[in-house]
Amino acid sequence: MRVVFAGTPEVALPSLRAIAGSRHELAGVVTRPDAPAGRGRKLTPSPVADLAGELGVPVLKPQHPRDPEFQEALRELAPDCCPVVAYGALLPQSALDIPRHGWVNLHFSCLPAWRGAAPVQHAIWAGDEVTGATTFRIVKELDAGPTYGVMTETIRARDTAGELLARLAEGGAGLLVATLDGIEDGSLDARPQQREGTSLAPKITVDDAHVDWAEPAVAVDRRIRACTPAPGAWTTYDGTRVKLGPVAHTDEQLAPGALRVDKAEVLVGTATSAVRLGEVKAFGARQMAAADWARGLRLPAGAHFDSPDRVSRVE
Repeated sequence: MRVVFAGTPEVALPSLRAIAGSRHELAGVVTRPDAPAGRGRKLTPSPVADLAGELGVPVLKPQHPRDPEFQEALRELAPDCCPVVAYGALLPQSALDIPRHGWVNLHFSCLPAWRGAAPVQHAIWAGDEVTGATTFRIVKELDAGPTYGVMTETIRARDTAGELLARLAEGGAGLLVATLDGIEDGSLDARPQQREGTSLAPKITVDDAHVDWAEPAVAVDRRIRACTPAPGAWTTYDGTRVKLGPVAHTDEQLAPGALRVDKAEVLVGTATSAVRLGEVKAFGARQMAAADWARGLRLPAGAHFDSPDRVSRVE
């Protein structure tokens, strides 16, 4: 089957590699336009564009997939199907209608659970024990199209969103190729999604990543892991923002936000038990172990992280 792959970030690379190595003909790649990156804000191709260049396939970078020039170029590539992984733009019906088998998306949840931009983050934040990936045909309604296949993946107790997403990207690549195989040979039929069990996973913002120490330790832990690596969980000390890596549970008791510094660890109070900080990164500083950060600041007795309410009043 002749396919044109659509994707943009690194999480799409395992699928692009798998399709390039499959029995299907990779006729081209669609990705987002070059974007500013690094300190110099130099325009930089997406990871998918870079890999497509290595593979020697044509690359289309429309400002928007509704652009007539893009749609004409896609018609000239004559795809039977367009597999999609994290492309990053809404597809109009005029583009969806071009390949005869439509656009088949690999979504990182077990649909209809966690429809939206951040399914992996929301699964961790909600405390789900199992998640997965689903292939489905894209329709106008968000992540609501009929499904072809699903895989499941256990969420480990210490998983960050980045770690879980990396496993799903690798496993999902095989699912996507198997879905293309089944569409080609007629062994797979798309089935409508169930109405029950639908949940939404909107993009997680920087404000969402602000840790509230008045929450229980389990909620603090889930928020931090769900926001790692992006957008990055954070708190403030003395009005200065501090990014936080994953924490560990303890049996110690401290008031919410209160800091206790020992020789080799820093504990922070929550609404239940205290948590042990891992790595932190203060504004303008390198990432370091929490104990090194605390020694550098010479935290006084009674030190505490600011509450979200106080920060919002200051900002």
